This record gives sequence, C-alpha cells and structure tokens, in this order.
Amino acid sequence: MSVNVNRSVLDQFYRYKMPRIIAKVEGKGNGIKTVIVNMTDVAKSLNRPPTYPTKFFGCELGAQTQFDAKNDRFIVNGSHEANKLQDMLDGFIRKFVLCPECDNPETDLHINAKKQTIGNSCKACGYRGMLDTRHKLCTFILRNPPEDTGSVKKKEKKSKKKDKENGSSDGEASNHNDIDAPDAVDGDDDDQDWGEETTEEAQQRRMEEISAHAKNLTLSEDLEKPLEERVNLFYNFVKQKKEDGAVDSSDKEILAEAERLDVKDTAPLILTELLMDENIRDQIKKYKRHFLRFTHNNKKAQKYLLGGFECLVKLHQAQLLPRVPIVLKDLYDADLLEEDVILAWAEKVSKKYVSKELAKEIHAKAAPFVKWLKEAEEESEGSGADEEEDDNVEVVYSSSARELKVESVTPEKPAEEEDDLDIDAI
Repeated sequence: MSVNVNRSVLDQFYRYKMPRIIAKVEGKGNGIKTVIVNMTDVAKSLNRPPTYPTKFFGCELGAQTQFDAKNDRFIVNGSHEANKLQDMLDGFIRKFVLCPECDNPETDLHINAKKQTIGNSCKACGYRGMLDTRHKLCTFILRNPPEDTGSVKKKEKKSKKKDKENGSSDGEASNHNDIDAPDAVDGDDDDQDWGEETTEEAQQRRMEEISAHAKNLTLSEDLEKPLEERVNLFYNFVKQKKEDGAVDSSDKEILAEAERLDVKDTAPLILTELLMDENIRDQIKKYKRHFLRFTHNNKKAQKYLLGGFECLVKLHQAQLLPRVPIVLKDLYDADLLEEDVILAWAEKVSKKYVSKELAKEIHAKAAPFVKWLKEAEEESEGSGADEEEDDNVEVVYSSSARELKVESVTPEKPAEEEDDLDIDAI
C-alpha cells in the first residue's frame, strides 16, 4: 500500500507516493535486529540513497545500522515496529527531502566536499539553499554523497568517446582531439559548484553560508560535552529566547536545539522552569505546542515534566500546593501527560526534585485526581501500560532547585506507543 510522501497532505490524488515501510524483526536477545524489507523502493520514491533513511533511523534511535546493497538488506539493530519507523521517516522527509519553500519532494542534494556543505535544489520552484548540517546524518551524507546525475552523464560521454577512439584511424583520432574542448566545457558545467553565482546577493548568501558552516563546526563540538553541560546550553538558549521576547513563536527552534544537543527527553524540565510559574494553568494553554513537541509519545519526557512541576510547587508552594490535582488534570487534558505515566508517578514518592516531606504532600494532594484516573481506567476496562525504557542517565536538580547534575538510574521496561498526533495541527 502506498502513502503520500508528504503525509501532512491528505489529498488522495497527491502525485508523490511511496510504499509504506515493511519491517521484519530477526534474531533474539542481543542479536535482535529489524530488516527494512522494501527500503530500496521507499528510497527510490524519495530520490535518495537507501542508506540515508536507514542511517537516519539509526541516529534517531541511537542504534547501529548495517547496509548490504547487493542483497538489498538495510538493517537497524533492535526491535522496531513498522509504524514507528514510518513516523520517523516523516522526520527524514521534512529535513532532507521536502523543499523548504514549496514542500515539493522533487529536490536534489549537492555536496561540496571542500566547504563541507550540503546544498538543496528544487526542480519545482527553483529554490536553491543550504541544509542545516547540525543533524548527525549530515556527517554521513558528506562522507557518502549521492551519485550526481551530471557526473554519471559525463562518465558515459567519456566511455563512448573512448570507444570511438579505439575503433578510429589516426586521422579520425586527430578529429576527436578537436571535439574534446566542447566535451570538456560540458564536463566543467556538470562539475561546477551549482551555487557559485556572481551576483551581489549570491555573494552575500555564500558569506552567510560560510559563517553558518563555521558556526556549525563549533556547535557540533557541543555533542562531545557531558550531559550536564548540554542541558545548561539548552537552558541558556531558551532563556535568551525568552529575554528577546521570541519564545512564544520559537517552539520549532527550541525543539531543533534540543535535538542538536541530544537533550530532548530532559527539555520539559527546563521549559517548566523558564516558561511557567504560579500561573501555570494559563501557561499550559499558552505553551501547549512547546511541550507537546517533547512529551508526545515520550514517557521519559513526561516524567521530567512531572519533575519540573514538583519544582514549581516548591518555588510557589502557597499558590500551587492546594491546586496540585487541578494542574495535573490540566496537563492530562492537554495530552502533555499520559494516564500510565501519572499512575506510575503516584505509586512512589521520590525526593529527586523536592524534599521527601514536600513530595509526600504533593502526592497527598494529587490523590483525588489519581483515584479518579484509576476509576476511569477500570470503567473503560483499559490496562495500564509499562513505563518507557529509560536511559541510564537522569538530569536532576540539586538542593538549590536551580543547579543541574547527573545521576544514574535503573533501566525500566519499554512502553507501548500511542497513536500519532499531528502537533502542527494543534
């Protein structure tokens, strides 16, 4: 069954289609892996090498990937459902396929090895620009550029010309020398930097691209830093947006920065501190999009959001402690917290974010809402899901409730994922 390349387009007559991903899980235990059976066909529909989306999955999942193009086997280590990979493919398509101007997938990538940049051109609207190279996949693309159509044509010309020369007389050979110049010009045209325009606007754009690339080289070093430092970098980024008065419309930029720093799970803890106070009920509505970009289908991020809420109660105890059940219901109604995450949180009083005494008070205040959740669950005959698997690192607040540090935790069992939610449609 085929689906629209741009799945945000609901038109059934949309001309750009791709096969739905077919995934097959093989092996057991530590050797378990997911084979994407039709990755070649999917990638062909996107006009990208099949290694690109496969590697993208590996980057997003933190898993190793394997390519065997001859046998048409593209593998991601671990067990992954086809629907999950399909949703993840949407992210690849947005970042590396769709034109940023017209959302058309008829685009080509252009690699400049010397400048270490990736250009993007659209055949539909004529757009030409540069990709943001902060995603981990960009390093792979720069090392494994797509085969250029112009280069293929040039090789074919050279091959045909060589065949003619081998079968010609000496006199004919001299004539071939006469026609080398046009071929050389054509070849140069194929090899030229597609972005090398001479207008003042183009020169200014190239200067900006060079500056951006230099900045990206510096930013890529941030991933080498410890988790604590990366979280604090994210904190400063959001804080600056807030001080500049730009935070309300910067939800996508904030998400991109969290992904760049690989702190997407912990981000709600920071957002809660910077975007919320005693007026949290109004702020839940105002910043719902910001939080959904992190908490949707991410139980670990939801637990950090609960931790951030506990910190808020500590800072505004008089105003928020009596309103704990109401605020929790607001978070639940806004789809920022899932039922099983709340129930799991209610099972154990933790002093990770606040004192044990205050944590007990918060849980006591939350009891009516938790009871309501359990009763609603029983009535619907639904069963609570396990919590999502945690990494072995958690970012927590120190006793000052402002300073971040790192602690190890015991991994938990993975949880089932819920249906996809189009955040941009909210």
